[in-house]
Amino acid sequence: MSIIGQQVTQASQARQASQVSRAASPSRDVPAVRSVRSRHFPPSGPDRWDSHSHEVHELLWGTQGVLSVETADGYFMVPAVLGLWIPAGVAHAVQCAGGTGFWCTYVDADVPPALAARTTAVTVTPLLRELLVHMAAEAMRPELRAASEGLAVGLLEPVDLSPMVLPMPDDPRLARIARTLLDDPGDHRSLDDWGAEVSVSVRNLSRLFHRETGMTFAQWRVHARVRLAVGLLASGLSVGAVSRRVGYSTPSAFVQSFRKVLGHTPGWYLSSASRGAPASEGDGAPGEGLSATASGR
Repeated sequence: MSIIGQQVTQASQARQASQVSRAASPSRDVPAVRSVRSRHFPPSGPDRWDSHSHEVHELLWGTQGVLSVETADGYFMVPAVLGLWIPAGVAHAVQCAGGTGFWCTYVDADVPPALAARTTAVTVTPLLRELLVHMAAEAMRPELRAASEGLAVGLLEPVDLSPMVLPMPDDPRLARIARTLLDDPGDHRSLDDWGAEVSVSVRNLSRLFHRETGMTFAQWRVHARVRLAVGLLASGLSVGAVSRRVGYSTPSAFVQSFRKVLGHTPGWYLSSASRGAPASEGDGAPGEGLSATASGR
């Protein structure tokens, strides 16, 4: 191994050891944890769960393929490299393409404000992943399970959400445009065309779009196309096919936009999604053993 590789490995080990130490050390700041329950949903056909909420916090993670979640805060794509934390009481709709598998972890705990306040991305480290899978698959002594649950919650770290979220406008006219583009990302209508469609001047439409999403119309459409492309790539389509499906004339233009928005090439995301998460004996039907809602998402 090179010197640089050794340094990276040592830094990673030190960081992980620090996380374990902070999570396991007794402190008045350690949150009270009542239960942490996980269930794996293996890959299946396309599915959708309408808007609902849970009485406990929910972590969606370990995605094989791509999961999309919609809340009042925006439209989220959940790749394999991150988890999506949804606080208790937050209404959310979930949709998955064919071949998508994922884990749901339900957390009944007094979590820090950064996790209690809003939907956010979290890191799911190899240590946390293995711990959650082990707790789902194995019977454990009550005291060992309690310690493991406390460690799992302590390891949750909020990270930058921007690669996952697409802001959704509230204005009904803009929401109509946004929904149409999510349903058909290859739609090439310009802002002038949409202004005529919804009876709003181009100037006002542009101003409204920026005010409600923080992006221009053109920027929002690019972000929407890229996030939808992640799901299409995970379904097995080639880069060329996906680029055409989401409205790009050439694969190179698509790859350039993809890298600009998400920081990686389509190939990198596809490789990450294909690794997915290991199945366990905790596999089951969506509603089994979950107290939050009948749909279980």
